[in-house]
Amino acid sequence: MIMFDVDFLGYGSNLLTIENAKTTKGEELGYLTGILYLAPWKESIPYGGGNLCPMASEGCGNACLFSAGRGRFDSVRDARIKKTIYFYRNREGFMSDLRKSIKKIIRKAKRNGLIPAIRLNGTSDFPFHKTGIMEEFPEIQFYDYTKVVNRLFEKLPSNYHLTFSRSESNQHHVQKVLNETLVNIAMVFNCDDFPSELFGRKIISGDDHDLRFLDEKNVIIGLKAKGKAKKDTSGFVVHV
Repeated sequence: MIMFDVDFLGYGSNLLTIENAKTTKGEELGYLTGILYLAPWKESIPYGGGNLCPMASEGCGNACLFSAGRGRFDSVRDARIKKTIYFYRNREGFMSDLRKSIKKIIRKAKRNGLIPAIRLNGTSDFPFHKTGIMEEFPEIQFYDYTKVVNRLFEKLPSNYHLTFSRSESNQHHVQKVLNETLVNIAMVFNCDDFPSELFGRKIISGDDHDLRFLDEKNVIIGLKAKGKAKKDTSGFVVHV
């Protein structure tokens, strides 16, 4: 059980992390990415949080990247849940600290001759674009994955890029994206070599880097199953 003081004040300027295998690959392309990792789906509910992934399916929830990479360590999981509790208990303080975190990424990127980028839904699917924070940093490229299909049809900040995520239960939404947009669709596969195309769209690897805003439009983003997703039998992972 995670224990913390009810007057917990947050993480100051340490809400974002740059310690990620794919963000390191992004640095090779000239970008420094700061990612906000919160507790997804139902992970924080037992501790007083909520569901930050409103369209999560059972397969998605069970196979979430929350369990992959550094997320498999209890200390990392606990830290993400604590951030989420802070998000729910003190939204104003959280957003203030998030601004500090973004400014810290900007300074670090400048020192290292890199371009800053921010992903606020590393393991969540919250509409941060409605908070106004992206307009506060118009020079920064923000990007995310989402399963909320209606979000793709909203007026989004000009510096915000979205990739739609397929699950075992949202094929009707996938079809809407295919029919009505050029938005890219991310899909998780169980293989090392992706098919060349699916749904009439070319498949490109999404594992080479995490900078989805650099991808060409109207493609499928292929992602290899990681963590618990490797054992998925729900249909969330596409078996080839």
